[in-house]
Amino acid sequence: MSRSALVTGAAQGMGRAIALRLARDGLNIAINDINSNTIQLNDIQKTIEKMGQKSIVSTADVSNEKAVSTMMKNVVKELGSLDVAIANAGICSIKPLIEITADEWDTVLATNLRGVFLCYKEAAKVMIAQGTGGKIIGACSMVAYRSTTLASHYIASKWGVRGLTQAAALELAQHKITVNAYCPGYVETKLIDSVTQEFTKYQGTTQDEVKKNFVQMIPLRRPAQPDDIANFVSYLASKDSDYMTGQSVIVDGGFVLT
Repeated sequence: MSRSALVTGAAQGMGRAIALRLARDGLNIAINDINSNTIQLNDIQKTIEKMGQKSIVSTADVSNEKAVSTMMKNVVKELGSLDVAIANAGICSIKPLIEITADEWDTVLATNLRGVFLCYKEAAKVMIAQGTGGKIIGACSMVAYRSTTLASHYIASKWGVRGLTQAAALELAQHKITVNAYCPGYVETKLIDSVTQEFTKYQGTTQDEVKKNFVQMIPLRRPAQPDDIANFVSYLASKDSDYMTGQSVIVDGGFVLT
């Protein structure tokens, strides 16, 4: 029986690349995003099915506990099992600490940390009931190791994911469930386009200059492509990583060295 994976935030960028890579690896794929991205999800579903794998679309807000619980159970109902759960959905905005409102703080934390927590929790419940172990994987960031300016709410959420990943790994090891996270740096996506555009408001420079400055700080001298991250997530989802848990691994071209 084929293994099945759920990928949240799968309509574009890294989530899309991860879903397609895992399909190439032979997994059936449940793809999630918010309702407004349904068209993109349907297109990805068709692509996965053309590759010979089963796929379902599951629209849900990852910050909604009931919706996440229903989504996890539905993966088992439709695909037969939940073997890999990837909490990839995330958002980012740029603003100085003293300008961030409490509502803006809550919005970022709701998706980036509460959403990951709910996916970890509900996936774990399903995997424990299955009794066959599993892989839980979260989206962290290089900023969970090296903070920067103008994104304190985003940075706090990613430090939270790093700590949550360690705690969850310790609790779930007895069930043969591993919990790890991937920590991207600068990845060429629509999200990074919006982020670099926001940086121009505070740095008095053009978007091209902002991007150039980021790339110059990367030893490999290029931004990541979504497939660079998907390739690593493929490893975390595979049996090759069975003896690895509680780790948040930086995949950023050498920008942050620990």
